[in-house]
Amino acid sequence: MSQTERRADKAEKSAPSNLIPPELAATGKKRFDELVAMQTEQLEKLQEVNGSWIDRMQSQAKLGSEFVAKLTAARSIPEVTTAHKEWASRQMEMAAEDAKRIFADGQKLAETGARLLSNGWRPNGNDRGNT
Repeated sequence: MSQTERRADKAEKSAPSNLIPPELAATGKKRFDELVAMQTEQLEKLQEVNGSWIDRMQSQAKLGSEFVAKLTAARSIPEVTTAHKEWASRQMEMAAEDAKRIFADGQKLAETGARLLSNGWRPNGNDRGNT
């Protein structure tokens, strides 16, 4: 047996078996589980938001590709103008949709964060208003 193992055995034998009362340990575990559940929920929301923005980027790329194809196929200035108007109109619609989506996504994330704080978790390390 090495010297390190002997020291570990001594420390284990001399340490009191109940440093933390079971009630306090149960409360701590419950609070930790609540925190993990909230963080999991927040992560799921972030993944959902991320997926929707990836879809949005793909639709933007598709719109750009279609615009370039129309410009390439255009044979006159009026055709180029029409293609540009359609593209600009769709870009404006998408910008309005993006603004709504940003607000909705921010609201989802804020709601989860607010629930986390309302359950007693405080950024300064205090919980349930205890100082």
